[in-house]
Amino acid sequence: MSQPPEETERTRLLRLSADHILAHGVAGLSLRGIGKAVGSNNRMLLYYFGSKEELIAAALTEAGGRFPLLERIFELLDDRDQPLRTRLEAAWELLSADENLPFHRVFFEVLGLAGYQRERFDAFLDAVATNWRGRVATALRAEGVPAEQADDLARELVSLWRGLQLDLLTAGDRMATLRVNAAAAAAFAARAGAAASSRSLG
Repeated sequence: MSQPPEETERTRLLRLSADHILAHGVAGLSLRGIGKAVGSNNRMLLYYFGSKEELIAAALTEAGGRFPLLERIFELLDDRDQPLRTRLEAAWELLSADENLPFHRVFFEVLGLAGYQRERFDAFLDAVATNWRGRVATALRAEGVPAEQADDLARELVSLWRGLQLDLLTAGDRMATLRVNAAAAAAFAARAGAAASSRSLG
């Protein structure tokens, strides 16, 4: 009997590779080590993924997709029924949730490695860095913030969240990060409102 399409051999290997990366990280990964962890071998992994780099990139994307709270952040930011300040506070509450900690650990490990070999992780970084800024900027433009200012504010806000992610991992004080983000959210909302007002007056 054939396997259901959602669990082909490639899908199974990808799922297990993502499990392994979330549990052990990506530093020092080898095809042999991955193969042993997922019950396969180098030849089969190369057959399905082409190279170690392509397997790691696919597994990182698969791993990132396991954190539904991350996608809800953008749905929340786009919900204009709530004030911008409220949305920015709620976004960090979701991002800092305990169930996202495995994602944060892998993210910062990949960031460190990408400083030397960015091309290995382009797809993952685009998904969780460039795309994040774009989604935040879109929400700010919907508030009437001019495009260039929206892009700058989005970069600043995502950079703040990256810093808070790192603080969350190192200091472990989630309540402190919530306080810092709440103060920043008030300032960001005020600046966004001022930028939107200036645009309408101009």
